Amino acid sequence: MGVACHVLDRVDSTNAEAMRMAPGLSGPAWIMARRQTAGRGRRGRAWADPPGNFAASLVLRPQGGPADAARLSFVAALAVHDALRRLCGPQLNVALKWPNDVLLNGGKLSGILLESVGSGGTIQALVIGVGVNLAAAPDAGQVEPGATRPVSLQGETGLTITPDDFLPALAVAFDAWHRQMRDFGFAPIRAAWLARAAMLGETITARTGTAQTTGRFDGIDDTGALVLTGPRGRQAIPAADVYFGRS
Repeated sequence: MGVACHVLDRVDSTNAEAMRMAPGLSGPAWIMARRQTAGRGRRGRAWADPPGNFAASLVLRPQGGPADAARLSFVAALAVHDALRRLCGPQLNVALKWPNDVLLNGGKLSGILLESVGSGGTIQALVIGVGVNLAAAPDAGQVEPGATRPVSLQGETGLTITPDDFLPALAVAFDAWHRQMRDFGFAPIRAAWLARAAMLGETITARTGTAQTTGRFDGIDDTGALVLTGPRGRQAIPAADVYFGRS
């Protein structure tokens, strides 16, 4: 595939380490850590990372602007979904939650964090961080009220998948979906994501800062924005945290 893999024993954050390594990389590379000491999620939230869980970041130099790069979060979500099914079997009850979570049995199994460096609308390096609770999940008391309950693969299924097993499956799946988007655009990625989406057609709530919108989840548009239909009609929401049900 022409993608390098670097496995490190311990880092503060795989995204931070990927950013540090990016200037010296000649091409795409996965950076996996057996242990993170300061993992982070979206909006600066801490990401718990006990031993046995998966933490890795992919460094890319994407073509296009920030909007094109942002759509790679859907590629990453599809890759996590497919890697899990490949390793655990098609019966695994996994689904995708906008904008960047992977659910198992309705609980949060995986999160994805995109960070980039660049200027003037040009991205010099994009880092896609992926965390998967393979072995253990944070205590439910560690997440904010109303958030999706955290789960682990082992806790929900009894299956043991190591980070070393998961990385090659994820890398292969990401490469396949990335090629799809490169060759055919976002349309097949959008269709595949919607086919795996949780709560499609159901009531959800999107929160942005102090504002929130509740409505029927009608999918995502061509930019990847969340589409809700509620009292104010049909809305496209480019960024928010999603909560299932009414809030």
